[in-house]
Amino acid sequence: MTAGGAPMAPGYDDGYREGDREGDREGDREGKEDKRGVRSALAGLTTRGRSFLAAGVAAAVCSYVLGQADLLRVGLLLAALPLVCVAVVYRTRYRVAGSRRLAPARVPAGSEARVHLRIDNVSRLPTGLLMLQDRVPYVLGPRPRFVLDRVEPGGRREVSYRVRSDLRGRYPLGPLQLRLNDPFGMCELTRSFSAYDTLTVVPRVEPLPLVRFAGEAAGYGDGRHRSLALAGEDDVIPRGYRHGDDLRRIHWRSTARYGELMVRREEQPQRASCTVLLDTRLVAHQGSGPDSAFEWAVSGAASAALHLLERGYGVRLLTDTGTSVPGPDSGGGFTGTGHDSADTAGLMLDTLAVVDHSEEEGLSRAYEALRGGNEGLLVAFLGDLDEEQATMVGRMRHRTGTAVAFVLDGAAWSRGAWAADPRELEDRLRMLRESGWTALPVAPGATLAQLWRQADAQGGIGADAGSPMAGGGMTGGWA
Repeated sequence: MTAGGAPMAPGYDDGYREGDREGDREGDREGKEDKRGVRSALAGLTTRGRSFLAAGVAAAVCSYVLGQADLLRVGLLLAALPLVCVAVVYRTRYRVAGSRRLAPARVPAGSEARVHLRIDNVSRLPTGLLMLQDRVPYVLGPRPRFVLDRVEPGGRREVSYRVRSDLRGRYPLGPLQLRLNDPFGMCELTRSFSAYDTLTVVPRVEPLPLVRFAGEAAGYGDGRHRSLALAGEDDVIPRGYRHGDDLRRIHWRSTARYGELMVRREEQPQRASCTVLLDTRLVAHQGSGPDSAFEWAVSGAASAALHLLERGYGVRLLTDTGTSVPGPDSGGGFTGTGHDSADTAGLMLDTLAVVDHSEEEGLSRAYEALRGGNEGLLVAFLGDLDEEQATMVGRMRHRTGTAVAFVLDGAAWSRGAWAADPRELEDRLRMLRESGWTALPVAPGATLAQLWRQADAQGGIGADAGSPMAGGGMTGGWA
């Protein structure tokens, strides 16, 4: 970037008429840019510069009225000084390169990130006094400003500042601006870089206690169960014999066909699956801000999703609009095994960083997004429910293995701003529990870790695979 100065007019080839026309147009554009640059430079006069210019004009007028030639010389000097400063600042050409680095680029709400700025003087001339300013949204704090002294040719300067936000979201940082001043403080021009970066503020993630998951056994790993990959004797897909294979698993029919020892394929571990349902309906949540019920639900969904990913679950995030993360193209909506869990966690956090209220009236789209009997574990963070929506949520229980719901108490979270009957919440919880859910109310000040243990104590986590709470099929459910 060239900070300050007017761009040079490009040349053109005189040998071609068309080139002359293009050059004329380029020259016209450059002339217009020069005029705009001069006007912007004059607009950059400081209060001191305007005062000197006004005093010079006044002195010149007085010299004409009073007939004093010496006063005219003083007026011309006063008026010429700011104009000369404008010309010097306007024609000053600093070739300065700027860069920005975020550490880290993704932070939880309420945490700080440090922004590192670096200015490199790539010209052969030293710079004068520079004022460096970075543009940041007001929610991240005051706009940082730095004064940089003379930067030698080929030199660099590094500065840093901190940003913090209690509100999740994606915030642009930049563009970086340089303010150029003359030595007398008569004129001040601002030059901007074009690049900017984005700081992502994700929901706060709360560590959750460890519980024993469904089908967990020694050597199987957390949250996994094992199943035969084959439906029967005739469906066996054999493989070659390996040293150490059990001889009882030799498949003699395939051995005779291929002329070498073949064994039945061993049982394959399957990854348990979980769906985290987040209710984002505007009608279901009252209030706003970092301490609102909706922000608690978003933070709870992030905590549950990351906790289950760490335990080896295939997790997807589902909202009341029917959209899911990851999408349906990645393993039926669930994450794959192994190394992609970290990428999926980052994708979910980025999604939750910008999730907002929806205009949906009900949870029918979320119900349609649940596949019958294949969802495994379902963890739901719900807002206020009327009788119709409570019935809809109860029907979701038949499309999953184990279901746990955290229902936010709207009357308590609104602090009296919205009068609601507390008995209505108890009726909704009773309807969910009768449908097979482990349903818990969420009051202000409650932590998800406490509710997590409470769900375990009520059977939503520690239920035996054969108990009614397990719903018969424990695919991906909590043990």
